[in-house]
Amino acid sequence: MLLALLAACSPAPRQVPDLPGWGEDRLAEAIPPFLAGCRPPRFPAALCAEAAGLPPGDDAAARAFFARRFTLRHAGEGLMTGYYEPELRGALTPGPGYRTPLLGRPGDLMEVDLGRFAEDLKGRKILGRVEEGAFVPYPDRAAIEAGATDAPVLLWAADPAEAFFLQIQGSGRVVLPDGSVRRLGYAAGNGRRYVPIGRLLADRGEIPREQVSMQSILAWLEQAGPARARALMDANPSYVFFRETPARPDQGPTGSLGVPLTPLRSVAVDRAHIPLGSPVWIVTRHPLTGAPLRRLVLAQDTGGAIRGEARADLFWGWGEAAAGAAGRMKEKAILYVLEPAAP
Repeated sequence: MLLALLAACSPAPRQVPDLPGWGEDRLAEAIPPFLAGCRPPRFPAALCAEAAGLPPGDDAAARAFFARRFTLRHAGEGLMTGYYEPELRGALTPGPGYRTPLLGRPGDLMEVDLGRFAEDLKGRKILGRVEEGAFVPYPDRAAIEAGATDAPVLLWAADPAEAFFLQIQGSGRVVLPDGSVRRLGYAAGNGRRYVPIGRLLADRGEIPREQVSMQSILAWLEQAGPARARALMDANPSYVFFRETPARPDQGPTGSLGVPLTPLRSVAVDRAHIPLGSPVWIVTRHPLTGAPLRRLVLAQDTGGAIRGEARADLFWGWGEAAAGAAGRMKEKAILYVLEPAAP
């Protein structure tokens, strides 16, 4: 009897249609990016086939599909930041105005899966290289900038600060002097811990903590002078190597899921808590207007700073508007993961 009373008093599990703002989103827009990553074993083939057969642009049909075929898991409340695909000036060869190398993956960078050596380390990996018969950590940012790597130079950037933020974003477009565009994507990291330089500036009293953004950091780097700017950037030991990636100009970069990212429909997550490909309902607000931002997004990317069950990074696209919103986004967010319902 006691168990029956407790069950009667327990709140009913929240259903997909009960999500805040569920009736407002243009859910048909989420179907193409969902299909891009819809494949077994994460999703049943029949579910993917049903999604592919939905009428294009039909929000009601998309809404009914997600409500019928998925259940909810409340991931909790956390932090939502934003990222974008930067565009910077570059050249194929070094020369006046183009002195900052954008490096490809070095030949001596090795990744070790620790789970192959101990069961309790399953899922963990380390990066480094072999020196004198020993596996050691890969050089940090300062050492790499000083030449401690055999990494090939892919392109030469005009602005060291822009190149630094290209590494933070993980991918971007480089506009050459003739107007042509090369796209760079994430190839590998050096395995070092990521240190946010905005936090360092706030800790040192250089920028008020509530005013820290990509824009305020760039302004500080420009005013600080080359030596101070380089010292601050070197305080982040993490370094990113790139690869050239073919893609259509109207598509975003390829995320960790292996599909192009879609503006305002793709998020980076911690894959230890949210499987890649999962639909995720976010409840947050717009960083510029403060208006509610409640929509269905797809977990299609990861990031070195994205750690935790309810931590996410929203992809805003490319161009100045995307940069302005992404650089200022640091909002509380509630995340709900949509998981395939049992057959």
